[in-house]
Amino acid sequence: MPAPGSPSHKRLRIGFLLADRFTLSAFASFVDVLRLAADEADKSRPIRCEWSVLSHDHAAIRSSCGVRVQPDTWLRDAGTYDYLVVVGGLIGDRSAISAEAVAYLRSAAAKNVPLIALCTGVFILQEAGLLQGYRCCVSWFHHQDFVDRFETETPISDQIFVVDRDRMTCSGGHGAAHLAAFLVQRHIGQAAAIKSLNIMMIENALSGERPQPGQRFARHIDDPLVKRAVLRMQQNIEIPKTVDELAAELTVGRRTLERRFQADLARSPQKTYLEIRLDTAMSRLRATGDSISAIALACGFCDASHLVRTMRAERGVTPARYRNAQRGQTGLAADDGA
Repeated sequence: MPAPGSPSHKRLRIGFLLADRFTLSAFASFVDVLRLAADEADKSRPIRCEWSVLSHDHAAIRSSCGVRVQPDTWLRDAGTYDYLVVVGGLIGDRSAISAEAVAYLRSAAAKNVPLIALCTGVFILQEAGLLQGYRCCVSWFHHQDFVDRFETETPISDQIFVVDRDRMTCSGGHGAAHLAAFLVQRHIGQAAAIKSLNIMMIENALSGERPQPGQRFARHIDDPLVKRAVLRMQQNIEIPKTVDELAAELTVGRRTLERRFQADLARSPQKTYLEIRLDTAMSRLRATGDSISAIALACGFCDASHLVRTMRAERGVTPARYRNAQRGQTGLAADDGA
């Protein structure tokens, strides 16, 4: 009988291929779920899971934030994996991974090894021809970049991850932790998946169909032009664009854009933009301890007073009262948003 911890005893073996300037948070979230599921408590011994960072040259790989990760396994020495995970990052004109890594992925796919793409790793798999005929998930933030680059493809930008047979794609961020938990539940068990997430202070495992944050409007848009405009609005929260600027970027007239918004959403582009910014502000009020002044500036308002006036007029509540209500408090906070 195989000894615990031996390669044949592992229930889940995963190899990682990191793009140049990869997203550290997506990689770290995915690995941490594996780490916590692999052993009792958080001892981190790779007993039930094993993971490796693969490379053709063992050079340290730089993340988008500058932190470097040292690969531990040569591509030529790579063993058998249950899944190969490509972690994307900043989008550039040159290839994000080496030709050797692309060849390795194609060879693995030919052997029916399931492939996973985190964040913009979906761009890498698509460029390698490894997503033809598959549904794929793209972050709403990079939806237009993907459509511009792959004109014949229609990505899914309102789910946190998508599983389509032997391809799994994830929008990134915390979605990576939930996709990893999905695999842990499949191979090790639900208890291990829940334990991993709870130790990471994530309360519940989310299914792939869970909408990406900031997608309240995008899920109900039929007009492609309106959807493209809304995605641009979501990409420019802190410094909002004017309707004229949006129309120019989309190569349509202002009146055309306004008419299409009215027909599809029964509201103007200005109103839609304001709703998106207020949704973002209220999400940050719920999820962070940031000051109301900081949240106001991050969401395109002049200052805290501007956010207070707008939120009271549009939602019938001030930021401080809303935050207190979400926390189950009755009194008003003594801050700059009361």
